[in-house]
Amino acid sequence: MHTITLSIPDETLQALQTTPEGLEQEMLLVLAIKLFELGRLSSGAAANLADIPRTIFLTKLADYGVDTFRLTEADLAKDLANA
Repeated sequence: MHTITLSIPDETLQALQTTPEGLEQEMLLVLAIKLFELGRLSSGAAANLADIPRTIFLTKLADYGVDTFRLTEADLAKDLANA
């Protein structure tokens, strides 16, 4: 495992009304969601990065306006044909 260190001003923590631990958890979730949205991580890998269960990760996506499923019309037609 790798560690990345960030310097966060005290004013930022105060403005966000959070603790360093709370901000760390939120930043990991936001990073995981963005990497999932960009297609860089699967939902399982993103959930692992955020250190939460996959089912919880999938429910959190809606809070950030990210679609859980990214199927095109062609994908849906293909799945339907194979059903």
